[in-house]
Amino acid sequence: MTLKMTGTAASNGVGIAPAYIIDKPDLSFEKRRISDPGTEIQRFKDALNSISDDLKKLKIAVTGRLSKDELAIFDVHIEILNDPEMFNQVITRIRSQRINVETAFEEVISRVIHEFEAMTGNKYMQERATDFASIRDQVLAKLEGKQLPNLQAIDHPVIVVAHMIGPSDTSQMDAKFVKGIVTEVGGKTSHAAIMARSLQIPAIVGCKGVVRQLRNSEHVIVDGFSGTTIIAPEPNQVKHYQQIASQYAAEKLQWAKLVNSPSVTKDGCQLTISANIGSSNDIAAAVNNGADEVGLFRTEFLYMKSEHLPTEEEQFTAYKNAVEQLNGKALVVRTLDIGGDKPLTFMPLPHELNPFLGYRAIRISLDRPKMFRTQLRALIRASQFGEINIMFPMITTLEELQAAKKIYYDELRKLRQDYPHIGKKIKLGIMIEVPLAALYAERLAKEVDFFSIGTNDLIQYCFAADRGNASVSYLYQPLNPPFLKLIHHIIQSGHQHNTTVAMCGEMAGDRLALPLLIGMGLDEYSMSATSILRTRSMMKKLDTHECQQLYQEAVTKCETAEQVRELVEKWLITNK
Repeated sequence: MTLKMTGTAASNGVGIAPAYIIDKPDLSFEKRRISDPGTEIQRFKDALNSISDDLKKLKIAVTGRLSKDELAIFDVHIEILNDPEMFNQVITRIRSQRINVETAFEEVISRVIHEFEAMTGNKYMQERATDFASIRDQVLAKLEGKQLPNLQAIDHPVIVVAHMIGPSDTSQMDAKFVKGIVTEVGGKTSHAAIMARSLQIPAIVGCKGVVRQLRNSEHVIVDGFSGTTIIAPEPNQVKHYQQIASQYAAEKLQWAKLVNSPSVTKDGCQLTISANIGSSNDIAAAVNNGADEVGLFRTEFLYMKSEHLPTEEEQFTAYKNAVEQLNGKALVVRTLDIGGDKPLTFMPLPHELNPFLGYRAIRISLDRPKMFRTQLRALIRASQFGEINIMFPMITTLEELQAAKKIYYDELRKLRQDYPHIGKKIKLGIMIEVPLAALYAERLAKEVDFFSIGTNDLIQYCFAADRGNASVSYLYQPLNPPFLKLIHHIIQSGHQHNTTVAMCGEMAGDRLALPLLIGMGLDEYSMSATSILRTRSMMKKLDTHECQQLYQEAVTKCETAEQVRELVEKWLITNK
């Protein structure tokens, strides 16, 4: 019987093949009291060293098949294994509680996993939990003497189906045989999803319960565009998706020719398509996909992976490395955006009933000016090596913005005592993600060089719906007419004062939103690297005047997001 299941589309494409279910061994264990802590500690050291060596060998084996960006994922896992903070916490538990290493390790890493999973306000950080879960499985398997699945042994076309897969699993896959991936957990920015996109394997993540519904070798279709998994498909469905796969293959060949092309509309309007990144490890993918610049560099990962507040020198080195890799393209850096939902182990924050509306982002930076000044100094210094622009997150009031600017200019003046021309080209901007800032955009535009609309947060605040809560996911409505009018208001407000307006939320890479945003006059579209060439190709086929008419029709004739969606879908078909 044919069954359709849905998840999150993580890597575009269509895969059709029998299911290959990854059945991981039982990694459960008993908590034991021990008499010799030294033996347990040595077991732990041996396991960590062995896995680290295995990952280094695997990295060497796949060099040439994966990009620099994907290879860096192995370094992230090796770094976790070699983390002295984690190691010390485990051995402290072994010694003080006289418990076996499995129990001590599980307690420590489970806490870390839980902290990342709780960061529902930042999907990129939330999905780092899968990295630690992958390390947990590898360490426990090594300690228990059990073998994890070897995906290198796959020698025929399959759809890999699993509860969760890690980068080490993905890197073993041969795209010649692995035609698709379906997992029960994970998101678009999980490392497994990133590597699936690099290998051009269609992937769906977050497809809950799929492992229970499937049998090994049962025929499966993976629709990496819509996030649909079809189990035991009908012959007509197979034929339909084979046609989609052929069409997509032809489109990709055309997109690849646009890597060095300008981002321009059909009628010659020059726009900017940039990339959202989490660290300098992501820059290679941005450049390889033809990004005009980096429109959002999230700096929180630099803090999250550290055991202490990163020093000015550590931050300077990271920012300098990032901007140098861009070879003259701009790097837009968002200052630290942490909060109650994104804790730092070395900087305890108060527990909050509603962290999304609490002590976070610019509010923390202004409350802890020494930390803020350190980051700003590092950024100003790094601007000597390339074009760096700085934006402040979650600005709500004019007073907040002016306070942040005062601290910035204080540090600029101090640095200019030794370097008179430093920071001359830096542009200052703000994230527009709070409704009050959106409504007050015309006044705020007088204070900055650019806006970047963070639609992920702006939508959840406008609709009073937590974007991490599946029960209210229906309220994620970027095409809702009043919301579209608010976006237009922000763009108009910026342009009245020669302030460039960008967008760095999910909406920026949305196929249906693109013609509407062009019609509103949005200047820059910042998105995941893998969406850039598709967006550039589509942009070249759109006329700005026709898009303006479409936007006006959407906000005057439509009353719901669904009506707008239907309107744009029909319009795109007509204007092919």
